[in-house]
Amino acid sequence: MRTVKLLLSFALIATLFTSCYTEVNIDDDEPRISINQLLNSHELWYVDINSTKGFGEIPFLQKAFTISFRNGVIYANNNIVGLGDNGNGFGIDIGEYNAYDMVLDVSHDIDGFDTFDVFQINSNTIELYNPNNDTSYFLEGYQRSNFDYDFVFYDNIHYFLQEYEAWEKIYTSEFGAINEFDNENYLQFLAGGNDSTFQSSQDESGTAANNLRWDYTGLYGIGDVSGDMYLKTLTLDYDFFNNEYFELSVINDGKIELFHPSSETVYEFEGRGYIQYLKNGNTKGKVKTSVDKKRKFRKNKVDNPRENTRVK
Repeated sequence: MRTVKLLLSFALIATLFTSCYTEVNIDDDEPRISINQLLNSHELWYVDINSTKGFGEIPFLQKAFTISFRNGVIYANNNIVGLGDNGNGFGIDIGEYNAYDMVLDVSHDIDGFDTFDVFQINSNTIELYNPNNDTSYFLEGYQRSNFDYDFVFYDNIHYFLQEYEAWEKIYTSEFGAINEFDNENYLQFLAGGNDSTFQSSQDESGTAANNLRWDYTGLYGIGDVSGDMYLKTLTLDYDFFNNEYFELSVINDGKIELFHPSSETVYEFEGRGYIQYLKNGNTKGKVKTSVDKKRKFRKNKVDNPRENTRVK
């Protein structure tokens, strides 16, 4: 009987050791794919700025809508103008990267060096954790063929307005009541700060953007229209003749339409002095540095599956 008990004890101990070894093996398994395979599993990584955790900021991630990792070169879509067209959808070259052992080292052309620990959250989400400022950015993976450039464009329309030094009025409809806004020929939407400051000018048409004299500075707001992603509202706060309210439609990447419901007048404005963010070498228009623009947390983000619908 004692012999049987000893044999059973040895069998139980052997079973426990076998079980523990198996669990350790599971916990210590290497990732199924390498970090380079992970980074290249999606053509575009959308920077979900609302999900950022921590109090630090990484400048190149703070201003990018998407980033891509291609053969040691990192690309970004920093501009709304040309989104989906620049760099065949990838954006512009902003630096180099090196990926190893779930660590990502980035050498940005302007902002310098940053290092990240990379965690795979699920099949299409990764976390970039910067140990130097204890901040995490979360990136959602897409292919160019199923990424909704259109949604990103309209969901960030305020950045689009900021990407020109000025908007010049090029058309006023013959119909519509005479109103104070008829005298305004230029608008400017300023980046930085609270992202809600505009300026207007009554200078003559054809004045160069850098020669404009801004007559008024106030606050503006962009609103959504329920059931219509492509239509926005624009409110300009003019103290001396109250707020001016418009329905805003985008005609193309350089032209907008403002419908003024109170007078039923239609205006068209065309962008002057395109500002391209963080572009080395030859640029179209003015170049902005990293301090001029960054994306900010938005409380009322609209959820939308990013299926590509934008007409190129």
